[in-house]
Amino acid sequence: MVCGGFTCSKNALCSLNVVYMLVGLLLIGVAAWGKGFGIVSSIHIIGGVIAVGVFLLLIAIVGLIGAMHHHQVMLFFYMVILFIVFLFQFGVSCSCLAMNRGQQETLLNSAWGMLENKTKTDLESQLNCCGLLNITGSHFEQDLLNCPAACKKTQSCLMCGEMMLNHATEALKILGGVGLFFSFTEILGVWLAVRYRNQKDPRANPSAFL
Repeated sequence: MVCGGFTCSKNALCSLNVVYMLVGLLLIGVAAWGKGFGIVSSIHIIGGVIAVGVFLLLIAIVGLIGAMHHHQVMLFFYMVILFIVFLFQFGVSCSCLAMNRGQQETLLNSAWGMLENKTKTDLESQLNCCGLLNITGSHFEQDLLNCPAACKKTQSCLMCGEMMLNHATEALKILGGVGLFFSFTEILGVWLAVRYRNQKDPRANPSAFL
């Protein structure tokens, strides 16, 4: 049977959703591993990563069941949700690739302000730095007092913000590139779902509703 046929579309959609399931399980596993080994202590960060993993896992399960049973309703909701996720992820990925240093500083400062003190001190200890950026309106002095990094004893600490920004451009390019790659796999999933949903099952009753 040609690749545009019913069986090929079904197998391609099932394979794509198996990949999404593996990625979802990987996200959940990495979050649990990070929490278990004390790499990340913030429950908000852990909860966010696990929530993304569970959401992706559920979407993949819906798509997989819909593809296996050629279920019209499940395939419809699957392609609508996946298209919404594509639009959001595509926008975020493009923003990551287009972000300049000034915007990176603003974003980093906002994110730092939302972190718990325990998460801040963990980052300072691991990166061996103190505070974020010594700018107007920041809590740099307070962060400096609470800093547990080893470099504080020798008064040779760098600002964590400077260390992060040195790698931020490269990290954002990687993040944006990976996000764009997965966003195009999502639009591929939408196209496959639409195509497969409108195809006729050769084993079904020819007079059945498509």
